[in-house]
Amino acid sequence: MAERFRAAFRNHPAGVAVVTADDGTGPAGLTATSVVSVSAEPALLAFSVSARSSAAPCLTRAGSVVVHLLGAGGLDLARRFATGGIDRFAAPVRWTRLPTGEPLLFGVDSWLRGPVADRVAAGDATVVIVRVEQVGLGVRTGPPLVYRDRSWYALGDAAALT
Repeated sequence: MAERFRAAFRNHPAGVAVVTADDGTGPAGLTATSVVSVSAEPALLAFSVSARSSAAPCLTRAGSVVVHLLGAGGLDLARRFATGGIDRFAAPVRWTRLPTGEPLLFGVDSWLRGPVADRVAAGDATVVIVRVEQVGLGVRTGPPLVYRDRSWYALGDAAALT
């Protein structure tokens, strides 16, 4: 069942984001295709973190996070934060800390910061719900970046359906 479930979702394209946090042990982050808008008022989003991710301990303990939404220009960030066993924040990644302490990546389409409102254990993952308190709109880095069947894609305007 698990393999068929994974196969079904491999064919479902998803937007790409990088989630960063610092729980006091240093910055951590991961590439996520599970980010969803939950509510506009209040502004809430959610994402899931697999227990197998090296960033899971930090992201599930942190009091707040930053979710970076990526366009096609963020492909290198997506790949880097999806790679295990490396320092994801080392050069050439450009980042800084927000006044509230969270790591903020440069060169993203937009970012959303807020405190963790809830954590829900869900199978081998944790669903993290964030109350968004700050939104940064960056420069568009190309068409949207999506992930499908273990590959990255840039969506073009010519593909829009009306």
